Amino acid sequence: MKKRVVYIEDDPEIINLVRLILSRYGFELIGAEGGRSGLLMVRQMHPDLVLLDLMLPDMDGWEVYRRMRTDEALKDIPVIIITVKANRAERRAALNTFNVNGYITKPFDMHELVQSVRKALGMTTVNDLPPAA
Repeated sequence: MKKRVVYIEDDPEIINLVRLILSRYGFELIGAEGGRSGLLMVRQMHPDLVLLDLMLPDMDGWEVYRRMRTDEALKDIPVIIITVKANRAERRAALNTFNVNGYITKPFDMHELVQSVRKALGMTTVNDLPPAA
């Protein structure tokens, strides 16, 4: 069964790019344009993983993350931040203080994205890896 990923991002072109990349590796990606709709989608779909942009127009990514972590039904869903914010302090805080499952800066490397998704989903053995199409 395909692993389901929700990507909360305000740029539909980036959502489509990530969908194309991840679908080649057997993942199903559902895009949500904005924090509020993304949080609603996560609540409805309960995905295996959330990819989350920090700079969203209606609710910033940290607020989405905070709400997920305080919701009993969502608190254990892994989250990878994908953002243009490349400063080291923010990255360190995200990984160490907020305990996100990954932090990728845009523009991102396709292999880094796929490896981060696999790692966050606990896909560590060759048998766990979906085949590249």
